[in-house]
Amino acid sequence: MTKKNESSGPKVTRTASSVLRDGGASKTAKSLAGSALAQARTTKSSTATTARTAAKALNDGRTRASTKTLAGSVLTQRPGTRK
Repeated sequence: MTKKNESSGPKVTRTASSVLRDGGASKTAKSLAGSALAQARTTKSSTATTARTAAKALNDGRTRASTKTLAGSVLTQRPGTRK
């Protein structure tokens, strides 16, 4: 696997902060928000479990836009395989 040099940007970190403060946010949204914040200003990458959670959130038609933003960020920070 190759190392990704991506990190959560200001828009994503603001969204993550808002989701974590929202008492009505889902467990999935809060999990993705925590992951996105942990990846801010660092080269940490998403785990396979977090990436699967993000992919499920993106494919679920009931997912809020803020959760989809976080899911996209988390997936962007997942290392890929080099061919």
